[in-house]
Amino acid sequence: MADAGSLSRTMFGLTIRKNAHPDMRKLRREAGDASLHGNKFWKSSCLTMDYLKKHPLPPAARVLDLGCGWGLGGIFCAKQFDAKVTSLDADPSVFPFAEYHAELNDVEIQTWRCRYERVTEQDLAGFDAVIGTDICFWDKLESPLYNLTRRAMRAGVGRVLLVDPGRPPFRRLAERAQEKLDADYREWQTQRPLKAAGCIMRVEPS
Repeated sequence: MADAGSLSRTMFGLTIRKNAHPDMRKLRREAGDASLHGNKFWKSSCLTMDYLKKHPLPPAARVLDLGCGWGLGGIFCAKQFDAKVTSLDADPSVFPFAEYHAELNDVEIQTWRCRYERVTEQDLAGFDAVIGTDICFWDKLESPLYNLTRRAMRAGVGRVLLVDPGRPPFRRLAERAQEKLDADYREWQTQRPLKAAGCIMRVEPS
């Protein structure tokens, strides 16, 4: 049997369990498999954390982590910037994984079951930043995420940061936001602790 220590990884100051770790197996038995692909570690999380390390959020920012999955982007914000994090996902079966990793890394998060199109401008006014990693994987997600980003700007959110490996729906979203919301849309890559490449879309009030 593999040593439990070899079934964890450390990156950007976080401890992250691998899928084969006994705790992850136990959570899967209890929570079941996530239906919207939030059931594992996605390498794009490295891009999110690397970008935020180089472009930090203000201390104690109120952060909404969209399509949180395991919640690693938000947990990083809580750990590094003392952010007050709300982890949102349409699939509640991911929340035990996010809460587990928050506790493992000595931070707290709030969870919120909601779909993107139901997040109102009034809801968004309660946040300083919105982040999302690997969440535009279907064509039908492009418009809800664009509209949410637009509502966030109207609500006074200071930053929307979406990250993706570069799927066509995300690229269309980013190009649309670049044209209409003056988004900063660029390629991004990391070599360590994992090799990953993708795209960043950052929108801030004009």
